[in-house]
Amino acid sequence: MTVWREAVGTPAARVEGPAKVTGRAGYTYDRPMTDPAYAYPVQATIARGRVTSIDSTAAAGVEGVLAVVTHRDAARLADTGDAELAVLQSDEVGFRGQFVGVVVAETPQAARYAAGLVRVEYEQWPHDTELRADRPGLYAPEQVNGGFVTDTDEGDVDAALEAAAVTVDRVYTTPMEFNNPMEPHASVAVWDPGEWAPGGGFAEDARLTLFDSTQGPHVVRSTLAQVFGLPPERVRVISPYVGGGFGSKGMPHAHNVLAVLAARAVPGRPVKLALTRQQMFALAGHRTPTIQRVRLGAGADGRLTAVAHEVVEHTSAIKEFAEQTAVGARMMYAAPNRRTSHRLAALDVPVPSWMRAPGEAPGFFALEVAMDELAQACGLDPIELRARNDPEVDPESGRPWSGRHLVRCLREGAARFGWAERTAPGTRLVGRELVGLGVAASTYPYYRFPGSRAVVEYEGGGRYTVRIGAADIGTGAWTALTQIAADALGCRLRAVRVEIGDSDLPAATVAGGSSGTTSWGSAVVAACRAFRHVYGEQPPAGAEAGADMPDDDPDAERFAMHSFGAQFAEVRVDADTGEVRVPRMLGVFSVGRVVNPRTARSQFIGGMTMGLSMALHERGVLDHRTGHVINHDLAEYHIATHADVVDVDAVWLDEEDVHAGPLGARGIGEIGIVGAAAAIANAVHNAAGVRVRDLPITPDVLLR
Repeated sequence: MTVWREAVGTPAARVEGPAKVTGRAGYTYDRPMTDPAYAYPVQATIARGRVTSIDSTAAAGVEGVLAVVTHRDAARLADTGDAELAVLQSDEVGFRGQFVGVVVAETPQAARYAAGLVRVEYEQWPHDTELRADRPGLYAPEQVNGGFVTDTDEGDVDAALEAAAVTVDRVYTTPMEFNNPMEPHASVAVWDPGEWAPGGGFAEDARLTLFDSTQGPHVVRSTLAQVFGLPPERVRVISPYVGGGFGSKGMPHAHNVLAVLAARAVPGRPVKLALTRQQMFALAGHRTPTIQRVRLGAGADGRLTAVAHEVVEHTSAIKEFAEQTAVGARMMYAAPNRRTSHRLAALDVPVPSWMRAPGEAPGFFALEVAMDELAQACGLDPIELRARNDPEVDPESGRPWSGRHLVRCLREGAARFGWAERTAPGTRLVGRELVGLGVAASTYPYYRFPGSRAVVEYEGGGRYTVRIGAADIGTGAWTALTQIAADALGCRLRAVRVEIGDSDLPAATVAGGSSGTTSWGSAVVAACRAFRHVYGEQPPAGAEAGADMPDDDPDAERFAMHSFGAQFAEVRVDADTGEVRVPRMLGVFSVGRVVNPRTARSQFIGGMTMGLSMALHERGVLDHRTGHVINHDLAEYHIATHADVVDVDAVWLDEEDVHAGPLGARGIGEIGIVGAAAAIANAVHNAAGVRVRDLPITPDVLLR
């Protein structure tokens, strides 16, 4: 076991902070390049059909335009198995906003203006974008995101519900939601082609460098190498600084391929492409809308006898993504009879993808509001109901918990938040505002993915460099990895320099699933141990050693590992207008060892704020006549602002999960959003006596 000295567990300031606040941090689109060209896409204006003609004459005549590329003349890709990435390879259109061309010009203004002059005609085919639980054609995917089985059925749910003293049977919905990181999705593609192969292919010595805003440079490299038929070693992806991702940058999207194709059209010049905020709504993934039926059966004492969580959601007709919305219900509470299912509607919509806490975020809105309804039906305090149904072992696997302290989080949060002041629904009026308190539980699985490697080099003079191809999307990886390395080497924090964000560095897994620190940190610890084993405490300058993250993790097979938390919210509902304000939120979390309290608190509060935004504001409005997300900008797609976020606090238990790898830490990036929307919805019910089962919670819903 690593002996932690002074770095891990301290609120160290961000090592990249000075570079960011002084503007020296090199974000993708702003990276200086020699003689760059600029790309701007042409997008489909129909939801389904095919392109019948393209007139680019006017666009090509604009001063500064270098190329107009369409499916007629784009380079052929080596692998088109992923329809999202098969960019400009055919005349078919699968959703509104899909790329049908790209203009490359000397300036971004010229490229954008010329793209508006490209005239595209279509043969329109019937399209379908409407999600309904009773629609024909719903199907069960082979598995859901994360590799989970699609359906589970244990015991006799129907009989248990029939015999239950108290039941809840309700439908809950969540809308399309969209990632909106501060830095838009951007790529800068640079070809070093040597001689182009005959027929327009890529020469054997062609090399591609892609500066990209991504959560995983190695993932982008391996994917693009396959798409373009290049050996991975001839593709380099660089992304040292990323301005937010929330999952949307966790896998390559169509714009990556488009940037590379655009650069292919202007040999010898780097090409910059940044999606506009509006374009991101069609091209950067989204959280699928859900229709969730939750049925709970319990005895008069509130102890669950049955849990059924059945989900209908959409996916794109061109590429399947099945969000694991009901998976959390399989392990959260003790019940001898449990059923979960997922059904998909394949629609003519953009491709859904990861969004912070995929599955758990929408799934726990439904489950935790249903638990609040059950508490009311049983005449129990919502915290007491959850405590009575806290399982001693994982209900799904039967394994003991590595550390489940949900009840402790609930009790501690109740004391801190003043839960005892909670009154009956609709009875607490302050001025003209109805005041209520709500609670919800949260969880997120522990993930530590194999495939990362770190290398340690001694520079001399007491200085070490640690290299790993990880990505920091603003979560604090630069700092956390520096702290982990300093303690593992037994040196001061300032003696360590970390290099990340480049696929030429040793391999690293994606920054996703709240797995970054645990996965990369395990590799860093292994590399530091290997270095000390070979060179001891007095290494020569230039000494180097590396190690992979250990694959063997016997505890992962013996224990059920999850983080847990309790979310509390106070809401104030204007009795005249129905306007909802959230003056207070508190999250109490159990996540194992916290590497950096400063960046951890930022992550928790960020997740909770995103949950507040999910509860009160966020909703993508799809026009089913056109397949168009009509509120595709931050003027009309509302998100929480500073005025909406007053007193948000996050605390955590002082603990170490001895089964969770060498760090004893579990993930923190996503659990903050889980349950936050449900806590607010439950607080709204306590304030106004109105039960809201559909997000977002807007004044018209309460007034109605």
